[in-house]
Amino acid sequence: MLKDKVVAISGAAGGLGPTVTRAFQAAGAALALAGRDEQRLIELLDSLGAQPEKRTATNVDLTNEGAARAWAESIVRAFGRVDIVVHLVGGYRGGTPISEIPTADWEFLHAALVTTTLNVVRAFAKPLSSNGWGRFLAVTSPRAQTPTAKSALYAMAKSASDALVLALAAELAGSGATANLIAVDSIETESEAGRERGAPKKVYGKSTPAGEIAAAMVFLCSDEAATINGVRLPLFGHG
Repeated sequence: MLKDKVVAISGAAGGLGPTVTRAFQAAGAALALAGRDEQRLIELLDSLGAQPEKRTATNVDLTNEGAARAWAESIVRAFGRVDIVVHLVGGYRGGTPISEIPTADWEFLHAALVTTTLNVVRAFAKPLSSNGWGRFLAVTSPRAQTPTAKSALYAMAKSASDALVLALAAELAGSGATANLIAVDSIETESEAGRERGAPKKVYGKSTPAGEIAAAMVFLCSDEAATINGVRLPLFGHG
């Protein structure tokens, strides 16, 4: 489906990253992975048997604008282009009343959710639209639109991050490239799905299996989904 396409995946070694990486490799894409731990990225690529000419692993701090741009440029040098960007960097702070919110929690969430998204969107906007075909995907939460009493900071950061992606969608309109969001309440990763029956599992909402999220991402990158742009796709599980 995505043979000869080049996908850049940020946060590839995180909870959702390995499943998404595997799905795009299975669809035929070349893999350009980024994260804070290059060795984990290399181990992931090795475990998938990714061919040397169809893989890169980059240790990059995406809170740094220059580092994000350098990552994008390195992919173009290695493969000649970037077709797909999947932004998976995340984080959470919450659970306290508004009057007790620590400033450090906002600083963490702003860096992890807002700054990384801004830097990645800026770095890849032109490469994605330059060849008349491109896809940008990120994961969001219903909290971005409907904050709960103790999720104010997370909701603020997520809504700002979403605004960047949806603004990119507006800028890409008519170019042949798209930008979309997938909204999930919580994610059931492969390690959680593989736990022994009866093992305790902390559920934060309607959990969506990582494989279903990855499959939706691959579909949104298909030619059949070319007219889907600027959408917040709800993908809630049945937890």
